[in-house]
Amino acid sequence: MNALENSSAAVVPAMTVGIVAGMGPAAGVDFARLFVRASEQWLRDHGHAVRDQAFPEHWIAQVPVADRTQALRDPAAPQPLEGLVSALERLVAVGARAAAMSCNTAHAWHAALQERVPGVELLHIAGETAAELQRRGIRRAALLATQGTYGMGLYDEAFARHGVECVLPSAEAKEWLMAGIYDGVKAGDLALARRRFADVGEAVRAQHGDVPLVMACTEIPLALPDAPEAAGWTLVDPSEILAKALVRRAYGQG
Repeated sequence: MNALENSSAAVVPAMTVGIVAGMGPAAGVDFARLFVRASEQWLRDHGHAVRDQAFPEHWIAQVPVADRTQALRDPAAPQPLEGLVSALERLVAVGARAAAMSCNTAHAWHAALQERVPGVELLHIAGETAAELQRRGIRRAALLATQGTYGMGLYDEAFARHGVECVLPSAEAKEWLMAGIYDGVKAGDLALARRRFADVGEAVRAQHGDVPLVMACTEIPLALPDAPEAAGWTLVDPSEILAKALVRRAYGQG
C-alpha cells in the first residue's frame, strides 16, 4: 500500500446515486467501471484513503429498453420512455438522489423523465460534456454519434451554449458509425467496430484537421480507442465526463 492508502483520512459519501443502464448492456457495465475509477481518483485528489468503505453507494438499473434511434425515427415503433421511467423509479426506491443514463440518444427523453420522476436529479450528458470542453479551452470538436442523436441536435445545442463549434461527419460517415455501433459493438464484432469508427475518424480529420473527436455514443469508446489509427488522436469520452459528474454529486460537490 502507498502512504495515501495507509492514511487515516476517511470520507463518507454524501449521496446515493444510480445508473440507468441496458442501452446496450456492455455500455452500462462500462459506465459502472468508469464511475468506480472516477470515485477512486476523486478520493486520491482530495487526500482521502482509497478504501472499500469510501466509495459511494450506487445502484445500476440494467433493464431492457426499446431502441432509441428507431423510436425517434418512427413514432409507431416501441418507445423507451416507460422502460426508462421504470428504471429511474427503481433507483429512487433504493435511495438514489442523482442518476446518470449511460446512453446518449436516450437523452431525447431527459425532460420527460425528469418531469415523471422529480425525486432524483438526472444528469445531462451533453451539458456536462460541453461544459468540460469549455473548461479545457476546446472551441471546436467533431461529434461521432447515432443518427438519433444527430437528428435531435442534442450536442449541437449544448455546444452552442458553451461556445464550442460542432463539426459533423458526412452522411456516408454517419452510416459507417451506425454500422460500427449495430453490426460491430452491439453484435459483438469489435474488429468491425474498430474499422468503421477509424474510417470515420480518418474522414473527419482529412476534412477538418486535427480536431478532437467526441465519442457521443456509449458503444464508440468500447472500440475506437483500440484502433491503431486512433493513436495520437484526441478522443473525448462523454461517458467518462458524466461518470465524474456523478461522482461529484455522490461526494456532495455537484
